[in-house]
Amino acid sequence: MLKNYLKIALRNLAKHKVYSFINIAGLATGMAVAMLIGLWLYDELSYNRYHENYDRIAQVMQHQTFNGNTGTQNANPYVMAEEIRNSYGENFKYALQSTWTGSHVLTSGDKKFTKMGNYFEPQVTEMLSLKMLKGDRAGLKEPNSILLSESVAKTFFGEADPVGKIMQIDNKQNVRVTGVYEDLPHNSDFRELTFIAPWQLFVNDSQWLKELDTPWGANFTQTFVQIADQADMDQVSAKIKDLKINKVPQEDRKYKPEVFLHPMRKWHLYSEWKNGVISGGRIQFVWLFGIIGGFVLLLACINFMNLSTARSEKRAKEVGIRKAVGSLRKQLVLQFFSESLLVVFFAFVLAILLVHLILPFFNEVAGKEMTILWTSPLFWLFGIGFCLLTGIVAGSYPALYLSSFQPVKVLKGTFRVGRYAAIPRKVLVVLQFTVSVTLIIGTIIVFRQIQFAKNRPIGYDRNGLVAMYMSTPEIHNHFDIVRDELKKMGAVMEIAESGSPTTEIWNTNGGFEWEGKDPAQAVDFPNNEITEGYGKTVGWQFLVGRDFSRDFASDSAAFVINEAAGKFLGLKNSVAVGFTLHWNGKPFKIIGVIKDMVVQSPYEPVRASIFHLSGDMKGVVLMKLNPARSAHESLAKIETIFKKFDPATPFSYEFVDDAYAKKFGDEERIGKLATFFAVLAVFISCLGLFGLASFVAEQRTKEIGIRKVLGASVFNLWRLLSNDFVLLVIISCLISAPIAWYLLDGWLMKYEYRTEISWWIFVLSAAGALVITLLTVSFQSIKAALMDPVRSLKTE
Repeated sequence: MLKNYLKIALRNLAKHKVYSFINIAGLATGMAVAMLIGLWLYDELSYNRYHENYDRIAQVMQHQTFNGNTGTQNANPYVMAEEIRNSYGENFKYALQSTWTGSHVLTSGDKKFTKMGNYFEPQVTEMLSLKMLKGDRAGLKEPNSILLSESVAKTFFGEADPVGKIMQIDNKQNVRVTGVYEDLPHNSDFRELTFIAPWQLFVNDSQWLKELDTPWGANFTQTFVQIADQADMDQVSAKIKDLKINKVPQEDRKYKPEVFLHPMRKWHLYSEWKNGVISGGRIQFVWLFGIIGGFVLLLACINFMNLSTARSEKRAKEVGIRKAVGSLRKQLVLQFFSESLLVVFFAFVLAILLVHLILPFFNEVAGKEMTILWTSPLFWLFGIGFCLLTGIVAGSYPALYLSSFQPVKVLKGTFRVGRYAAIPRKVLVVLQFTVSVTLIIGTIIVFRQIQFAKNRPIGYDRNGLVAMYMSTPEIHNHFDIVRDELKKMGAVMEIAESGSPTTEIWNTNGGFEWEGKDPAQAVDFPNNEITEGYGKTVGWQFLVGRDFSRDFASDSAAFVINEAAGKFLGLKNSVAVGFTLHWNGKPFKIIGVIKDMVVQSPYEPVRASIFHLSGDMKGVVLMKLNPARSAHESLAKIETIFKKFDPATPFSYEFVDDAYAKKFGDEERIGKLATFFAVLAVFISCLGLFGLASFVAEQRTKEIGIRKVLGASVFNLWRLLSNDFVLLVIISCLISAPIAWYLLDGWLMKYEYRTEISWWIFVLSAAGALVITLLTVSFQSIKAALMDPVRSLKTE
């Protein structure tokens, strides 16, 4: 019987090629979208699962109250892990201190490359369950050792065994390779960990640590833990809550530091905090794309239902004869379900092919490295289940509807589908276009929000601004000579050193007092150490006062503040200059107020910030390229000078424009993905519309012939056949507008600096949907209108 069902199904597919193509192509597109989103969701939800102890690893973080708000940070004092081990050791298997993952110069012989890595305590190999390819996990216990990732080991040593080889870090620390570990996957938060050096090596090399007034007074390292096997994460987190407040000096307790554990399972999806509470993260995108994937697949299923029920009259006699000769309704249901499953099978095969072709492009847009899980039994089990579910959903309404026809009426020729038979199809078309138009509106809003933030005044000139991140002191030690030579050569207009990039905050400080300040108020300002010339290099825009100058020795005890800081201090611009701030007991005079520089998120308010001079080594060299020369020519001259004074460090740089553009990365990816899915949703909807228009034109062939004989023009006939579809799309637009407004208004509320939802967006989206609808149905409408009426009237 099953063989007979399949044979009939294949004959029907072959007989109605256009409808078969529309069904299979529509379902394949919907399934391909669902598969792509499924792979994306799998990648997001499996983040960090590479690490075997995933459920027991956490990062030690802290809440602190300053500037009237509760802030959350992952920076800790460098003694945090040691204190955890000493005071709460029974609750933890490992408590490890680490530097930030940063770029360092690795050298082996004549090979020098800048690679990303950390200084970590030795047990990191066990905690992260690194897969050692050479050496063993105990390799970091040697004081001057280094572990390399597989890719870095090949970069330096090719296929040779690197274990035992001597390398150098940042041109000053000699280390011996004691192991090679497998590269960490892209969906691990430690994916940039391409080498690991011992924590003690960092401590021994950082003499300034011994000069700190208190080891608890500065937050500049990270702490990671693995809780004990029988411990509970929440209970352990509650135990260490007051760990820091009991160690800091009395005056620092006003910050109310609360230490807690942030589990690894939440790092990726729940990473945003507001006033000490998790406010979201990428989990919102997981829900968003999961819902979109479900809706796009539903659109494809709707096409199948619509076309199957629309052609019900064509199959009415077949159903009537089968029932008359003894077929039971359940047998007819099985037959129609078998046809549905066959269509789904063909669509599934085509969908896999589409995913295979699209995946490289999709990875590039999504910033992923996903692959089809060909060897995973779970993938194929899920795929088969997916086919069955889709086949049942897509075929349920046609199977139940067609099998319900009464054989007596059908065979007597008195069967009519009824005046209300088309209502379910119209409802489904409205649903299709409601989803499609909502996606179109959403895509426009996302890109408007991105453009709105990009057009935000940033308070400095990033054109031709180049940043170089320095891990060695040579350029700093010869900075005056480097500056003079570069200016003399005409490569740069200005050059300066900075403790933080213009696009990030690397350092914040408390300890500020001023006249009128509430003694109980805790403050924490971003504090950038700079050299003279920084303001000219980045193009500060002064509201009042002046820049730092070598002509004033007193500028070593002066501040330049931003507009937000002036407002926070309660100072009007007219009285800000000359106002005295005390920092850790020392007086500093404000000499200038600048317009706010957008340093962190372009969607958030600018933080109150302070700039001051310092002769210590900075981490960043900023240069303003000479606009009269090509960037390539200027960079070549800069490289020559840098190599002259620091030959052991690879020359690398970053345009500040590019660094700032990365801040829009997540939103732009979401916008591109939303556009991609919106286009596919519209394509699927149009496929269904095309099929329905074709069927309607075929159904009304005789009517069209009569109207042409009576003098109807092609335009009149085109309008007649298009009216119904245009009306359905207009209804869809009216329904989608409030839905889109509600959803997108909620999405925009998470941004402090956001665009408005303008009325023209809805009008434009509706107009676009109508144009697409008319283009889709016009082909069949005009084709039917141009048909010879003699042939039309002969059609049975």
